[in-house]
Amino acid sequence: MLVQTKKGNLLNYDAAGKTIDWLPLEWYEARKRILRKQTKAGIDISLKFLNGNPEHSEGDMLFVDETNIIAISILPCDCIVVVPKNMFEMASICYEIGNKHLPLFYEQDLLLVPFEKPLYQLLLAQGYDVKQESKKLLHPLKTSVAAHADGKGETLFTKIMKLKIPAS
Repeated sequence: MLVQTKKGNLLNYDAAGKTIDWLPLEWYEARKRILRKQTKAGIDISLKFLNGNPEHSEGDMLFVDETNIIAISILPCDCIVVVPKNMFEMASICYEIGNKHLPLFYEQDLLLVPFEKPLYQLLLAQGYDVKQESKKLLHPLKTSVAAHADGKGETLFTKIMKLKIPAS
């Protein structure tokens, strides 16, 4: 089955009485424009989104008829879960991870990163509250930043370091 458009999301759809067949995707497949996978029921699906990045999300419907729905399910993966103590720590952690050009996800005041042992050990060594857990990476932290220096000789990191650290 060729799919080139989404039909909405289960969050905004009354699926009562319909059978949902899930198309499991890894977190890194959620941004693929062209992909061939199989649903849980064994239906071959070819995703072909040629006009830009599709950013597939949990519950996105790819097919809907009178009795059936094919929807996306993002699979859980091994993650680094970081619990920042304050906004200063949040900014510092985001800067550290962003400087390594790693994908970063945000969920309920937690920062999530696909597990990499060197990063896990680095964050532990820096004293951050870090755990290793299996989670669905659903909400990528999207940022757009200017160049590293602002023309006045200040970088984003030097600005972060000037923030006042709240008393614990």
